Amino acid sequence: MKNIIAAAFPPEYITVIDGGHDVADFCLAEHFDKLFYTGSPKIGKHVMAEASKNLTPVALELGGETGNWCVVRKDADLKDAARKIAFFKALNSGQVCININQVAVAEEVAGKFIEELTNAFIKQIGENACENPEYPRLIAKRAFEGCAAEADQYRDRIIFGGVGNPETLKYAPTIIYPVDINEEIVQHELFNPLLPIVPYKDDEIDSLMETIGKREHGLSLYLFTKDIAWAKKTMQTQQYGGGCINEVCLHLMVKGVPFNGTGHSGMGAYHGEWGFKEFTHPSTVLIGSTKMNLSLREHPYEGNKNKYKLKLLQMMEK
Repeated sequence: MKNIIAAAFPPEYITVIDGGHDVADFCLAEHFDKLFYTGSPKIGKHVMAEASKNLTPVALELGGETGNWCVVRKDADLKDAARKIAFFKALNSGQVCININQVAVAEEVAGKFIEELTNAFIKQIGENACENPEYPRLIAKRAFEGCAAEADQYRDRIIFGGVGNPETLKYAPTIIYPVDINEEIVQHELFNPLLPIVPYKDDEIDSLMETIGKREHGLSLYLFTKDIAWAKKTMQTQQYGGGCINEVCLHLMVKGVPFNGTGHSGMGAYHGEWGFKEFTHPSTVLIGSTKMNLSLREHPYEGNKNKYKLKLLQMMEK
């Protein structure tokens, strides 16, 4: 990326500076016009705190503290939902900011959904994803170890996957069921191929959405149901960055729309024109006339000679 940018742009316009946290903190101390950061809410807080020292505005694209929810109602097309969810969770081994963190599924259809989800994983990447050359690895040893350690905490509830290769850093998509909505694994962003399944009673869907709504806002929300009226109402009343009804991730690819988060999933918007506007400061400039300037706005307003000023100004305000 550094070489491509250097070949295309003069350094005074765009420059890529590589390095670690020390270089990032050095940049944060500078008086830039705008700072844009993509990453975790934890580092996002640090970026915002440092930027505040110079009153520098920020745009943050974060994953959300408690991750992105997917809800599968009992009336959903389970095979279709499972196929799409399996594809998305396997995508880059779950290392996508808008990826599904956990699935809440109506307990009336949980067994059938899990069967379809298992079949979808096997069909798409095989029974052992770690041996599939198409399946990507986790980004670093630390990420692999964190994923494996958390999987081991729920070893007795893993019903698919749960295996990894520390040499290749690949960890298979892993279904964990059942998981209570208040357990630790659904209280933070995973950013890996672990997939907790949270059962709920379909007639208690309002209570479920209320609980989700009280937690930190995710970058995405996904709903699977045939009740489109309910889904639209839910999308209108929940807070999240963007999302889909009976689909996953494709909202990111719609031309001309913004990509953004809210709360712990970020602030500001980008993609196309929205990104240009994010880095643009609109300002208003008026050129005044030096002739025919009436003294209406100027003191004094009292006395018979000047009474008309105030009346005219009040008429203009209307």
